[in-house]
Amino acid sequence: MSDRILKQGLGWRIGWNPLATTYQGLVGGENWALELTEAEFNDFCRLLQQLDETMTLMADELMDSERIACEAESDLLWLEVEGYPHSYSLQLILNHGRRCEGNWPQEVVRELVQAIRTLKYF
Repeated sequence: MSDRILKQGLGWRIGWNPLATTYQGLVGGENWALELTEAEFNDFCRLLQQLDETMTLMADELMDSERIACEAESDLLWLEVEGYPHSYSLQLILNHGRRCEGNWPQEVVRELVQAIRTLKYF
């Protein structure tokens, strides 16, 4: 039995393979994917959940027409969400090593956030 998990939807995918030697995590968009180390993947999931919680809290502080940008960073990666508290885009930049970038449009981020909650506990 394999411990590998791959979840995907229209415009996003995320995966976890604890048996992989270097890159246990995977994140991707419509036409791209990045393999992540366990530490990078953990930071991605943790920071995205923090940003999602921040956006939810900001809903009461903003007018319906106001957009906001929030960012979070670890030693390994940087994330930014931009848009409305209920609908926002996501950008990822790896800070070390491969120095890769990825992004997801606002139409898919909500499903991506829900999917990471089912992969592992962070």
